[in-house]
Amino acid sequence: MAKPYQRPDKQKKNKKGATKGSGGQARRALRGKGATPKAEDRVYHAAHKRKLERQRRDSGRHEKEQSDLVVGRNPVVECLHAKVPAEGLYVALGTSNDERLTEAVGIAHSRGIPVHEVPRQQLDDMTGNGMHQGLGLKIQPYKYTDVFSLLSQNRDEPGMFVVLDNITDPRNLGAVIRSAAAFGGHGVIIPERRSAQVTGVAWRTSAGTAARLPVAREVNLTRAIKQFKDNGYTVVGLDAGGEHTLDTFEGGVDPVVIVVGSEGKGISRLVRENCDVIMSIPMEGWVESLNASVAAGVVLSEFARQRRRKAH
Repeated sequence: MAKPYQRPDKQKKNKKGATKGSGGQARRALRGKGATPKAEDRVYHAAHKRKLERQRRDSGRHEKEQSDLVVGRNPVVECLHAKVPAEGLYVALGTSNDERLTEAVGIAHSRGIPVHEVPRQQLDDMTGNGMHQGLGLKIQPYKYTDVFSLLSQNRDEPGMFVVLDNITDPRNLGAVIRSAAAFGGHGVIIPERRSAQVTGVAWRTSAGTAARLPVAREVNLTRAIKQFKDNGYTVVGLDAGGEHTLDTFEGGVDPVVIVVGSEGKGISRLVRENCDVIMSIPMEGWVESLNASVAAGVVLSEFARQRRRKAH
């Protein structure tokens, strides 16, 4: 019987003997592609966008700390009188002269601060607007300390510190620094984020006391408060509805930390939970609240009175 016809290209081939290899293709296909990149390193991932935003924010904060420019004739003169550490005084070319400009240049020369005459457009670019009145003062970044250093420097007497929570107005920060210095406080503590920093505005409001009263900046306020408690401090949070008022609390003579929140938000929940005492300030019923710096000043003044009375 005859075999059925089969096309040559469909005929079975003899598989005996050497066969051709894959040319390394199979080996390359099996080769691993390496470790999977982190989510934040994948350009299409949301974590990558968050990483870029974080880097941009951190870079902006660093730049701001390195270059804080106080502008306007009155603010510049006030900062110079407050002996704010400054790197240079900038005067726009063609600026009309007056007493404040003459005073600013005179103080700068007396303190050895370089005076730079620059084109007005350059000062516009440096400040981001044209509201500088032809005058700008570049101040040095503030040198913060930390809670550990504050505790180490105040072991021989009962310390009195102020912690600021949710305070975003640099004028409030400057006013608190000034009150703390006036009433025998030993330092102010602020959080690193979501808080006013010691910029030119805070310097000016502190009337120069920021040069002598240390300000600590901490990443975690709750942890900073626990450090104080571990070192024998009583932490007093200012808020309504507490077990004490300023009239009934006599612990101002002991090592004490006064926690002040913003007029709107008050003290944050975790910080409040770590306070030993919640204390309110007696005042007229129709007044809802006090400005944060005013509240801090009232309590600091009363605690200073208690300490003077004990000393005598």
